[in-house]
Amino acid sequence: MPDFGQEHLSVDPLSLKESWSELVGSQSPLPTLVEPTSMPAVSSPVAERLVPIDHPRISTVEAYRLSGWTAAIDGMWLRSGAMERLGGVVDQLGPRFGLHVFDAWRPLQLQAELYEAAYADPSLPPGFVSEPTESPLTPPPHLTGGTVDLTLTLDGIPLSLGTSFDDFSLAARADSLEMSPSPARDLRRLLYHAMRAEGFVVLDCEWWHYEYGTRRWAALTGNEPLYGPASLDVRLSE
Repeated sequence: MPDFGQEHLSVDPLSLKESWSELVGSQSPLPTLVEPTSMPAVSSPVAERLVPIDHPRISTVEAYRLSGWTAAIDGMWLRSGAMERLGGVVDQLGPRFGLHVFDAWRPLQLQAELYEAAYADPSLPPGFVSEPTESPLTPPPHLTGGTVDLTLTLDGIPLSLGTSFDDFSLAARADSLEMSPSPARDLRRLLYHAMRAEGFVVLDCEWWHYEYGTRRWAALTGNEPLYGPASLDVRLSE
């Protein structure tokens, strides 16, 4: 399997020798997480521009560009509504916590590059990398600008919550640590509840992957999808 950017992740929280029970507090267990059996098509997309990820407590790393993927871009971008909600997530976290983003809006060419590399391995289950569909009715989540891959930071240090970013294994499931008390479990819970409070949903097989306004978000929340494909080449309206 090629390097999907894992080398750019973070430190094991145990290495920081923090009192995690005091720092994180009591975090509720994750609910049962499921992948929807079907997702509605995008019928009435909203016109919302892509904006750079820019917040004093949100750091970024261009994981795919630094790992040498040819279609990777400079910068990190989200729809303005998703970015506003991401700022709301930071506001909920304690003052020492922040967010670290690995990937957000992704052009279709990069989606195709990642998909082809991932599923060159016939044993990889479906769901980890979305098909690079060109239809505006069924865009892959990252192409919409409503999807973000991220982790928590502590005092500006990105944390590895049990696995690396883009670890395609059962350990990457958002709920895989629920029966194993550990700092990583409690930090996954902290991230999940903060993101859900701002309207994001998690991809069940990837603890770092959250969506807002996408087809998966619509299926899990009972709404209509907000976002179709987004592009940096076409400036969307305010």
